[in-house]
Amino acid sequence: MLLAKSCHDIDWIHYVMNKRCTSVSSFGDLFHFNKSSRPHGAGERCTACSVEPDCPYSALRIYFRFLKQGVTGWPVSILVDGEVTEESILQAIRRGPYGRCVYECDNDVVDHQILNLEFEGGGTASFVMTGFTQARGRETRLFGTKGEIRGDGKRVEVYNFLTDSSKVIDTSRKGPSSLAGHGGGDYLLMEAFVTAIAENRPDLILSGPEETLESHLITFSAEASRREHKTVSL
Repeated sequence: MLLAKSCHDIDWIHYVMNKRCTSVSSFGDLFHFNKSSRPHGAGERCTACSVEPDCPYSALRIYFRFLKQGVTGWPVSILVDGEVTEESILQAIRRGPYGRCVYECDNDVVDHQILNLEFEGGGTASFVMTGFTQARGRETRLFGTKGEIRGDGKRVEVYNFLTDSSKVIDTSRKGPSSLAGHGGGDYLLMEAFVTAIAENRPDLILSGPEETLESHLITFSAEASRREHKTVSL
């Protein structure tokens, strides 16, 4: 799970710490989204399920709620090919993989996981991935000796311990819709890459294969820690 869905987070933590990760520990499991948690009377699909109205994970509830809010991009757009409408969403839920009962799928990855990391110099970081939250994106908190930083992909709040004051920075810039994925990060990455090539500016490329391999090593070690219930040294 960490490598498939949270590699961006591990990359970013490693970049912010700017130190080598020396050890990791991790815990997590497929706790709830499994057959043993299936509600009595649940069907194999949300469109033919007697308990669907009372299920918080109903695909009908989730995707039509987004549509009513005016959301036609992610995550609604992954359901359908072409125009996003009530009918196209309904047909996708009725026939496609996203309409299957979450308790009846063949998923074998964790539905929640925590990761603790220790870095050279004594710095530490914690990461939580969970399917049980209201948040649709990422929330970040950085704890320093002189202040604290909070961010959610739309705004960053910087708090100063000395002055007891906060500064809020709007980070909600969006690129063109075709590259708006990952909170606009796709557009900004491509913008930096194209500019670096066009203007011969290697300083705009902030990471390479070494950093990518380091993040892979961290996630592989985290999975070993989770499975074997031990701290893993890198």
